[in-house]
Amino acid sequence: MSRQDSCAGRKVLITGSSSGIGRATAELLLKRGAVVIGIARDHSKFTPVFDHYDPVPLDLSNLNESSSTLDVLARRHPDLDAVISNAGSGHFGQIEQFSARQIRDDIALNLTSHLLVARSFLPVMKRRGHGDLIIMGSEAALRGTRKGSVYCAAKFGLRGAAQALADECGHRNVRVTLVNPGFVRTSFFNNLNIEPQDTPGSALAAEDVAVRLVEILDTPLDTILGEINIAPPSPALKHKERTSS
Repeated sequence: MSRQDSCAGRKVLITGSSSGIGRATAELLLKRGAVVIGIARDHSKFTPVFDHYDPVPLDLSNLNESSSTLDVLARRHPDLDAVISNAGSGHFGQIEQFSARQIRDDIALNLTSHLLVARSFLPVMKRRGHGDLIIMGSEAALRGTRKGSVYCAAKFGLRGAAQALADECGHRNVRVTLVNPGFVRTSFFNNLNIEPQDTPGSALAAEDVAVRLVEILDTPLDTILGEINIAPPSPALKHKERTSS
């Protein structure tokens, strides 16, 4: 079987599938013949022409709603081959600039929702005796940086969770891989006052990260890929220019 055909017929669930890395990965998998279940708050941003795309509207930061919906999806798709837990967002500033609710909501989406995804779908793949869980981390899981206390806390926690889950699932032929990208040129920066510079090599393209994720799925399960760090060669950010009204 060629690499082009290796995804044909496989069923993959992707969270955050309507934009950025999630969208690029969904597009690549669909082109290669996979069945994709896409979870996102707003699917109007991504309406692929493929019949084998199943959009599920869901706000993963709403933990009560998402917990029950994820469990329903797990029962509906007992033939799931892989899960790419990708949804997330970033807010940055001094810790005193965050309200208690903002801290709670950021941790809910960037950490707790990934744990709920794992709780719902790892049993499905364990029962099948094979599967991949790819968790989207960040370079923020590797080193704390100023104004990133809340985001780093979530990503550091996610890194520990991924390591524990990998140890827990390895003997069941279910592989857990954490992917830590550096700056990626996506809508992640839309609501921030910073963005990647326009210079070559300052940020990754979402499509290039998607290729790496699909390569993980192409790799035999007897190869452990515990943690993968991906970074641009010359990472650089800039402050956005203010436009006068």
